[in-house]
Amino acid sequence: MQIAAVGSVEEWRKRQFASDPSAILLVLTGNKPNGAVAAEKIEDVTAAFKLSPVIVIAESDDLGDILKAIDCGARGYIPTSVNISVAAEAISLARAGGVFIPASSLLANREALNSVVKGAGYLHEGFTPREVEVAEALRRGKANKIIAYEMNLCESTVKVHIRNIMKKLNVTNRTQVAFKLK
Repeated sequence: MQIAAVGSVEEWRKRQFASDPSAILLVLTGNKPNGAVAAEKIEDVTAAFKLSPVIVIAESDDLGDILKAIDCGARGYIPTSVNISVAAEAISLARAGGVFIPASSLLANREALNSVVKGAGYLHEGFTPREVEVAEALRRGKANKIIAYEMNLCESTVKVHIRNIMKKLNVTNRTQVAFKLK
């Protein structure tokens, strides 16, 4: 296998390779993998190389970050905590047409996933009307600042609502909230 390291799509084009790559490893450093900058990078690379699977490599192993990368067009997500043999197999899987999501990230969210699989739905019982609005925004993946702006609240008030929602749902992070609310 021939490996070429480039810093951008433009640099790849300037080198005038004979064909598109069989796989692209997009290393995301310094940006949150589910942030707007990272999402834009993933979308740009997948649009530029429609026939080449894009595999994201990033430090985060948060399921929300992974799913955001997949939503943006990535065919795999390899956290830096994964050993090299697993990474190689993930690349092979993506090249063969599959999608790689690390099992460790799925298992870390087992409780939330089980509630979705068993059909535990989002019940408004016990939630204030504002908590229902905040919960719906969380479920859609909105950031605290955006929720605060749209609901005309202070960001600190949104954080209080989120903390209350997490207590009522018996979860510890935003990703678990989103899963329980689906």
